[in-house]
Parts: sequence; C-alpha cells; structure tokens
Amino acid sequence: MTTSLTDPHRWLEDVEGDAALDWVRAHNDRTVATLGTTRFEEMRAEILEVLDSTDKIPAVVQRGGYLYNFWTDAEHERGVWRRTTWESYRTEDPEWEVLLDVDALAEEEGVNWVWHGAQVLRPRYEKALIALSRGGADADVTREFDVTTKTFVEGGFTREESKGALRWADTSGDVVFAYTDVGEGSMTTSGYPRTVRRWVRGTSLADAPEVFAGEHTDLSIGAAHDFTPGYERDLVWRARAFYDHDLYVLEDGELTRIDVPSSAEPDIHREWLTVELRDDWEVAGRTYPGGSLLAIRFTDFRAGARDFAVLYTPTETTALVGATWTRHHLVLNVLDDVTNRLEVLTPPAGSGAWRRRPLDLATAGSGWHAPPLATVAVDAVDRDESDELWLTVSGFLTPTTLARLELDETAEVVELEPLKSMPAFFDTEGLHVEQHFATSEDGTRVPYFQVGPVPSSENEEVRPLPTLLSGYGGFEIPRLPAYSGAVGRAWLARGGVYVVANIRGGGEYGPRWHQAALKENRHRAYEDFAAVARDLIARGVTDPDHLGAQGGSNGGLLMGNMVTGYPELFGAIVCQVPLLDMRRYNRLLAGASWMAEYGDPDDPEQWEFIQTFSPYHRFDPDTETPPVLFTTSTRDDRVHPGHARKMMALMAEAGKDVTYYENIEGGHGGAATNAQAAFMSALAYEFLWQRLGSS
Repeated sequence: MTTSLTDPHRWLEDVEGDAALDWVRAHNDRTVATLGTTRFEEMRAEILEVLDSTDKIPAVVQRGGYLYNFWTDAEHERGVWRRTTWESYRTEDPEWEVLLDVDALAEEEGVNWVWHGAQVLRPRYEKALIALSRGGADADVTREFDVTTKTFVEGGFTREESKGALRWADTSGDVVFAYTDVGEGSMTTSGYPRTVRRWVRGTSLADAPEVFAGEHTDLSIGAAHDFTPGYERDLVWRARAFYDHDLYVLEDGELTRIDVPSSAEPDIHREWLTVELRDDWEVAGRTYPGGSLLAIRFTDFRAGARDFAVLYTPTETTALVGATWTRHHLVLNVLDDVTNRLEVLTPPAGSGAWRRRPLDLATAGSGWHAPPLATVAVDAVDRDESDELWLTVSGFLTPTTLARLELDETAEVVELEPLKSMPAFFDTEGLHVEQHFATSEDGTRVPYFQVGPVPSSENEEVRPLPTLLSGYGGFEIPRLPAYSGAVGRAWLARGGVYVVANIRGGGEYGPRWHQAALKENRHRAYEDFAAVARDLIARGVTDPDHLGAQGGSNGGLLMGNMVTGYPELFGAIVCQVPLLDMRRYNRLLAGASWMAEYGDPDDPEQWEFIQTFSPYHRFDPDTETPPVLFTTSTRDDRVHPGHARKMMALMAEAGKDVTYYENIEGGHGGAATNAQAAFMSALAYEFLWQRLGSS
C-alpha cells in the first residue's frame, strides 16, 4: 500500500487549467477512437431513443388548478417547463402550455443552461423562483418569473451563481429567504451557505437582515416558509454534517430549536410533529430504538410533553423508507427484505390511538397491482387539501406506471385511477428477476437482485454469462428495482445479466444498515460487494473473466476499492464521477461535507483507517488489475474531477489497462442533456462488452 503524502499528479486538480484540459482532451480523443465502434453507435442511438421518447410518463406536481412538468426530448434538448389541466393530463395526448423554453433561453443568452427547478408561490401561483445551472453544476442562479406573462420579472428577485437558493418567505411574494454567497465568510468549508437572510423586495441583498448564521465548519444552512393554511410558520435548519442537524421555528425574530436528537429527522405537518430516529433515544423514562417513527401534537411537545405515539418500529428485516402526509392520513412505505409494503395511519381527533390499516393494492380496484420484486412509491398530490396520492410502480422488467389513489377520511380506497404507463423499450421474453442473499465476510446476510435468462437453474449450458454488478453502499440510500430502457437495450437484450447489490452503507435495512459501514467500518460495504460477486461466481452465473462492476460517486469509491482490493473477481470495472483520493477528498469542493461518512483524513488517527479504503493510496503497480473505465465531468462541482484524473494518471503510469473520458459539462450527474447521457452510457456499455465479451 502506498501511503506517501507526495502527489505528482496534483496538477490535474486544476479543473479548468490549460494543461489539465489538454490532458483531458487527449484522453477523450483516444477513448472515442477506441470505443466509438458500430456497436457503440447502435447503443447510443437506442439509449437516446429511450431518453427522448415522447411516450415517457410526464412526471407532474399539482400547483393550484394545474399540473406542472419539466420535459426534455429530441426537440427540447435542454427542456421546457410547462403545465396542463387534470382533464387534459388524463388524455393520451395532453395539451401543454409552455411557460419557459430553456433551449431558447440558452440560445438567446449564450449560456448552456440546465434546469434546476421552480418554486411557485402559493396561494395564487402567479410567480415563481426559477433555478438554472451553467452546464449542470450544483451552483446555480435564481430568477423571479411571472407565470402569467411567461417572462422573467424585470427588477425582480435574482441570485448570482452560487450553491444555495431563494425561497418564498410569505404569501405576499415580496419577501424571500436567501441563503447564498453574499461575500467573504458567508459560505462553509464545504462550499454551501452559512447564513440565511430575510430579503424584502426593493432592498439590496447585501442590506437584508441576517436571520441565522452557522459555523464555518458546518455543512449548510437554509430556511423555508410553511404555507399550510392555518399553520403558517417559518423554519430554519442548520446541518453541521450529514445526519447531524437542528430544526428551528422562527417567530418574531426568535429561533426555537425543536428539541430532538440532532441525528433525527423532525417534520411538522399541521398540528403534528413526527420524528424519525436514526439512533436510540431515551426520553421521559422510555427508550425508542433507532429507525423508529414517533408522533406527538406539536403544541403539546412545545409545552414539554414527551409522550410520543410510536408509529413504526424496525425489525431485523424491515426499514421505513417513506412517510407521506395527506390531508387526513400518514402513509408509511416500509421495505421488508427490500420489498415495499404500504400502510395508512390516521391520527386521532382527540386523545385516542392512531388507527392503522394496510394499503393492499391488489384489493384497491381497477385490476391494478404491483408485480413481485418491484418498487412501489407514493407521494401526496396536495398534502394540505386532499387525500389523493400519486402511486408509482416500477420493476426491472416492468415499465413504470403511474396512478392516482384517493382515500376517504377512514382510509378506505375511494378510487384507484390508472393514469400513465411507460412503453416497453426492450423485449423481456426469456428474462426473469430473482432475489438472492450472499453471506459477507462477517456472516451478514446481503441481498441482491439478479435480472437475466429465466430461470437461472435452467441455463447451465450458456454459462458463464457476461454479468454487470452495480452497487452504491452509502449515505443511507437504498438501491431498489427500477425499469431502465438503457440497461434493457444495451445490456439485457444483448445477452447480459444485470445485478444490483444491496450492500451495507445503504438504506435497505434502515439506519443500522447505513451505520454498519461508516468510517472505520467502511470495509464492510466492500466485503459485502465482493461477497455478492463471489456468490454469482459460486452459483455458476458467471466467472471473473465475464463479471463487470459499475458504480458512481460513492459507488465510484466502491469501484476503486474493487480495483485495489478485489481485482481477481472482475473482468472489467466502470468507475463514474468517483471519490478516489481519500487523503485530500475533504479539501476538494464539497468533500468536507462527507466527513461524517468517511472520517477526517487530517486527523492522524482517522487517517489510519481511511487510508485502508483510499484507492489512490492503496494502488499497487505490481498487482494485476482488471481493465477500468473512468468517467467524470469538468462541471462536477460536488465530487472533484481530479479524483478520476489522478487515478487514471497513476494507473496509466503503471501500464495498466485504463480508459478515460471526461464530459466537459454535466455536473455530478455526468451529463447535461439526453444526448450527452446517451453518449456516456454507450461508452460504458461498449467498454464492458469489449472487455467481458460474450459467453
């Protein structure tokens, strides 16, 4: 293991330096020459057809009497913000009113704008705060927009490029909360806002009074207004780190902290306070386990009461992954061995107990049901005004469907209305989804999904199969089944097996699954992924020559550790927008915000364990490694492109089989348009097919 703190490739951290970009362009040219095959062009076209399809489901949110959507396709590369009515949305071909054409704006202003969202002002919905990013970076600008005239407001609220936001602060439309870069000392060491200001129309942002200021070492600060009629309130939050934050109520200029553990997630809805725990909490003579969901009336809590109702308690196989309020109910989404089940809870009108009942889609009417091993998600249509839910179902081989589910006040299903279905983008005949469990090095049971020829026990004669193993394992984010036309067309339809590993560090089994792989225990996530790889090999699905792996961001760090820790298991690895230099990650862009996940490398004691999962330092030039493709984005202002650049240079210097491509724009997602996304995806699949080949 290399632990020297000298770094001959540091010059590649100069993101837009001439020498570094010349290096990038040279590698890009070589990669296109190597991977730009006929098959690559076929896959790129196939993936782009999926991304640009006009038959995709237009994802909408209800604001007043309209449903709003942001849409991209072949004609609208950067997209249009538009709206329609419920009546029109129910038709096969809705009529859309275009509010803002981002392609036209980008051409007019000569800026490669990428849409970052809009906040429409309640209750009249005539104004909006629109966020736009140059090239897809996290840093963006905000402009006030008149929804009625479809123009930006002259002299309206604007925010210069920075990480942060503007948020409406009351119903008048003349006040916003601003948390953004306002000069020296206003940003944290992680590169996010440190202060919140209350900005009144007609005044300068520089003169706006400060509402709250955190410490320079905090992660970020923010504020919002709760527009719920009868329950309007101002909220301020302070994040010291991931899973370490405070929520305050702002009243008459005074801040009152919600007195719950800093690792918990409090949420205030109408008269109720819910608290989702990450750690055990002992309060008022009772201990509530981490992963639980608690509820109490907010006025009682502020008066000192701590007699919480327990709405959910985790088990060894279950975890809460969502809690969605409607007007009268709280819908829980629970994973049980990575399979969703829904439950509707109804709060008492007085001092009674909460009522609960399962939400069984099979008996909800319309013949609409979720297939096995699929993901079910719910979201409120309007949590203040109705008991309607958006209901989405998606599986590896089941195109995504969208329905509207309406409950009555007793939680009975009034109506289940199918709305939209995504078309099938690839032929699933002969394909099958299975769930398996591998055993990790410490005996932990690790689930994974396998998609491929059906059933696995009946295709011995065609094994080993080219297999792509995907993983993430961080920040309590679960990897769930989802329909992907790109995976289907470029990998499954060409004879590959696709596998998703549910390793520790993720959220498949709640906070405990995440916490099991933090800091000095990070190795458990990598042991889990390697265990899944070994299980696939042991079951005869594939072998090391035909097994590939792919991951991005934290999953890129996972890939780096497969290269340096388990090279014998893989025939090729795709490492996307990765963290790799864990000695300097906290000094690069937003890296300091992740020290709660990985540790502080500037602390010698913590560096002792961090260096054991720092691929840039673990790399041994004398060890045989699988072929690797590194991809990243120049405009990624979250994970520094220097990670991928330097690892590429280090491995190339040692004569390894390494390939590199850096998209000049695209942000942390790696692509700013559908065309760029299709290009980047096709590069990865072509690399994998070249290295893994056919069985």
